[in-house]
Amino acid sequence: MIVELYDNGHGINTPGKCAPDKSLREYKKARDLVMDIVARRRAMGYDARILVPEEKDISLGERCRRVNEICKQYGTSNVLLVSVHCNAAGADGKWKSAGGWCAYTSPGQTKADIIATHLYNAAQTALADYIKDFPIRKSNGDYDSKQQPIRTDYSDGDPDYEARFYILMHTRCPAVLTESMFQDNKADCDFLLSPEGHKAIVDLHVNGVESYIKSLKR
Repeated sequence: MIVELYDNGHGINTPGKCAPDKSLREYKKARDLVMDIVARRRAMGYDARILVPEEKDISLGERCRRVNEICKQYGTSNVLLVSVHCNAAGADGKWKSAGGWCAYTSPGQTKADIIATHLYNAAQTALADYIKDFPIRKSNGDYDSKQQPIRTDYSDGDPDYEARFYILMHTRCPAVLTESMFQDNKADCDFLLSPEGHKAIVDLHVNGVESYIKSLKR
């Protein structure tokens, strides 16, 4: 059985990382999302674990060490990591016009790209209402003309972005980092704070990972 690790980004003592009006703090939203994702996956019979149960920030080095210890115990091919975050377009404490959901993997083609594609596919269903309403919110000025509800980069043939984020580069198992909307966009922030928005983000992670796990049995 695959050990599923869910990393809730940042900690209560991380400076910044919040909506301009402080209505959303990334550490809290990431923990709430991960708690619900893990609870759902466990209820489905899977070995799903919270990587950082602490509220305080845990260094990236320690997060990677924890992942790699589990890889040593169960085998790298039997572990996956999803690091859950909320995006931001700036650090000046002002509302921005960027929005949407996306996922990152490390450069090159790995199993992480396959997991990310399953998450992207699940996002199309889980975020159907968000996607449908996006043009209306864009016309209202909530997003600038370049924004898309599902952010993609197909330059390497698949939808995820590639980046050398520490947690993607220094963990031995396939690792994906998701950015669930923008905490400094008012419309995205309201969506994340709504019960419907929260459930949609949980659903896409639960269903995306489920789809990936099932694909391994075919």
